[in-house]
Amino acid sequence: MQTHIIRIYGIVQGVGFRPFAVGAAHASHICGSVANKGSYVEITAQGSDRDTAAFKKMLLECPPDRAVILDITDDTADMPPVSGFAIADSTHEQGDIYISPDIAMCAECRRELTDPSDRRFLHPFINCTQCGPRLTILRAMPYDRERTSMADFPMCGKCAEEYTDRLSRRYDAQPVCCNDCGPHVRIAGTDIKDGQAFSYIRHVIRNGGIAAVKGIGGFHLCCDAKDTNAVRRLRQLKHRPAKPFAVMCRDMETVRRECVTDGYAESLLDGWQKPVLILPRKDGEISPLVSPALPTAGVMLPYSPIHTLLFEYPDGEDFTDCLVMTSANISGAPICRTDEDIADISGCDAILTHDREILIRADDSVAEVFDSKPYMIRRSRGFSPLPLSVRGGRDVIAVGGELKGTFAVGKGGADSCGLIYPSPYVGDMTDVRTADALRDGIRHMASLLEVKPERIVCDRHPMYNSVSLAEELADTCGIPLVKVQHHYAHVLSCMAEHRHASPVIGVSFDGTGYGDDGTIWGGEFLICDVRTYERAGHITPFTQTGGDVSARECWRNGVSMLSLLEDGGRLCDELGLCDKKTYDTLVRMAERGLNSVTSTSVGRLFDAVSAILGICRENTYEGEAAALLMHSAMRCSKADDVLYTDTSAIVRDIAYRRAQGEDRDLLAYSFHRYLAGYIAETCEVIRERYGIRTAVLTGGVFQNTLLLRLTKDRLTQKCFQVLTHSLIPPNDGGICVGQAYHGMSL
Repeated sequence: MQTHIIRIYGIVQGVGFRPFAVGAAHASHICGSVANKGSYVEITAQGSDRDTAAFKKMLLECPPDRAVILDITDDTADMPPVSGFAIADSTHEQGDIYISPDIAMCAECRRELTDPSDRRFLHPFINCTQCGPRLTILRAMPYDRERTSMADFPMCGKCAEEYTDRLSRRYDAQPVCCNDCGPHVRIAGTDIKDGQAFSYIRHVIRNGGIAAVKGIGGFHLCCDAKDTNAVRRLRQLKHRPAKPFAVMCRDMETVRRECVTDGYAESLLDGWQKPVLILPRKDGEISPLVSPALPTAGVMLPYSPIHTLLFEYPDGEDFTDCLVMTSANISGAPICRTDEDIADISGCDAILTHDREILIRADDSVAEVFDSKPYMIRRSRGFSPLPLSVRGGRDVIAVGGELKGTFAVGKGGADSCGLIYPSPYVGDMTDVRTADALRDGIRHMASLLEVKPERIVCDRHPMYNSVSLAEELADTCGIPLVKVQHHYAHVLSCMAEHRHASPVIGVSFDGTGYGDDGTIWGGEFLICDVRTYERAGHITPFTQTGGDVSARECWRNGVSMLSLLEDGGRLCDELGLCDKKTYDTLVRMAERGLNSVTSTSVGRLFDAVSAILGICRENTYEGEAAALLMHSAMRCSKADDVLYTDTSAIVRDIAYRRAQGEDRDLLAYSFHRYLAGYIAETCEVIRERYGIRTAVLTGGVFQNTLLLRLTKDRLTQKCFQVLTHSLIPPNDGGICVGQAYHGMSL
């Protein structure tokens, strides 16, 4: 009888694959063993040809819900017969490594959590092979308990029995524990712990307080989302006057009360990743201050037992069914991971913490729905570090950009088949704490993935902290540093997501990027492949007056664009942008080049139109003016279908029509239609010149799903193949992927 050596590659560690293989082997009358090998799972299988075929079919067609099989090999060998089938000790082998993200609590564990007859009743760390923390507790591969932060909690006898019982749901579940042997929750700075800690924190929230809550990947700041006074106080604590807060709803019924949903949105909300999902708001019960001025809300469902117990702990007291759950951090800094981190944030009324160490930060993922797929805004918990498969033979580390800081580890493979592992979201690199967290995260991930980088890849901006970090890493490792133009990296990130390598027309629209000519780019049409690019076009250049201040004070960009008109001063006065004295000052600054730069930023173009229409004069958070402009446009369904050959003409038309009293929502929609038409016509001209029929829509401006829809439809009508993002954000949180793709291809 031949022995089959079956190797399975993919997300097969931390998802209950070994216990599943044992069950499948017994059902198929197969003898042998299964073991983790670090980069894959190896099965030794002995049985008849018929039984072996049935076994392999079961492996491929009925794997655990959270498993992702990317490849399977089957070799034969001569080995002595064995009896039974068991899990063998893990060993370490070289090869591609797949790390499971953290997995939301499954339905079975939720049932046990709330069942008074179950021995894990109210256990805040309940988990099984189908759910629980993975990435955030992992020290090293292979994924076994002794290489996680659960090594600090030896299993009790009952848990050990389940861990070794192949008929148990917790067979070989590495984080398994119970109330007797697992971690404990407590109120920081007190002796209050376990159930009393939940009662205490619920009392604080119930009475209008603000709590910090340690979850799977970091701390949240939490309050009653229905209590306007509590939400207002939380805004003051976070110094966050208008940026929307995420809301955790107790259950799907609560989500339906507060938001408009459909079948796909609900399946995404209640899936194993459980992201924050942006949905249209109803006139529900949550405070308007949760997302002021926006008709949407970011909602999620409880994804850990701690969150579930916040809502459902049986202390006999009523409790809200909607909680604000916003990242606990100082603006721009990474999410708090330790008790020491959270101690730096003053203003909390209580801190619910626990003694299971978080090794890697993982903030909540945030997404919208576009074309019945996730359209990622922030890729983190539940999604990272699931890899992308690309062509590329080098090991690289890509440090990303400055805002929405993420990094990526690229691991080259045989026959130039490589993998790119995007990190969870870290924070803005303008904060030194984020730079430290990014450096630590890179070291940890590179170690887990056994990457010995041959290149460090970064942005070209000479003033970015991420570039300084990249230079430090390259110097320390003694390897080359590759700098990639910002907008080219955006295009490459979308190409990587689609595993596309042939030339494309990259429409890369964002707020700011360092251009090859030393100006600010942001409205670019690039001809790209994985190694090179050419700037084929851009929007009409204008002057950004005030430097970085113009990214906040939207009205400045409106003044800059209208100053090109003979009656620009009059228009600025009529539209309420500024008085004559301020107008004259800004014009003189632009003429003399004082604190002014030439720009093609579409982000600032949106800011200008938003200010001209009186929608938003100043950004209190990134993208506020553009978001308000989009929602204004979405209130209108009709607009002129006019083609403009330059973007300054679009602004001029919008301004004159607004000064004449035309409807604001109509003009906002017209702007989006005009811009989409301009993009499509420009791509058509480039296609005629270069013969390229594939267009990529990328960059933070295409976070605007109205512009994305209008542009994609126009290009599709013109017979373009259109590539858009889904699981990689179009914003700066995705450029590390593009950087890695380029570096791996050199």
